[in-house]
Amino acid sequence: MKTKALRTLVTVTVAALAVAPASRLHYARTTMPARTGDDELVGVLRRRGFRVTPQREAILREVMLAEGHMAPQDVARRVQRKLPAVNVSTVYRTLALLEELGVVRHAHLERGAEYHRASEGDHIHLTCSRCGSEDDLSLEEAESLKRLLQRHRGFLPDLTHFAISGLCRECQGARAG
Repeated sequence: MKTKALRTLVTVTVAALAVAPASRLHYARTTMPARTGDDELVGVLRRRGFRVTPQREAILREVMLAEGHMAPQDVARRVQRKLPAVNVSTVYRTLALLEELGVVRHAHLERGAEYHRASEGDHIHLTCSRCGSEDDLSLEEAESLKRLLQRHRGFLPDLTHFAISGLCRECQGARAG
């Protein structure tokens, strides 16, 4: 695979990562769009003192190639095609590290936790309880829901962390007909 094909827009502040202590990454995380490919991300991890094993590098490459949501089990299956000895727990730990670095974010969908690159932006997940289809709603589109929840006893919701379940248009039509 060519490096150019692997490059993608991710949200990472390389300067903040370079100076922040490893145990305080979540305090140092800020978001600044940066053109970062897997080779550059590997360099950031090494400069921060993290080991970059062949397994971790293969996981990073799969994350950078992925589009949309990715389940840890799916990442593990793709990586295991090239490196059969990669354990699913290694994938979970690497995804957790990438989330701490601000490269990916996770949400709890009906099938469990799934990750997406932070550069894809925050959005609300809509999942059909009948057919399993998924759709996204932008935060701008959901602003009125957020304001309603804030008015209710001052509750500030994180709408990006979970899925809203319901019935898609097609399943509603099938139910009515």
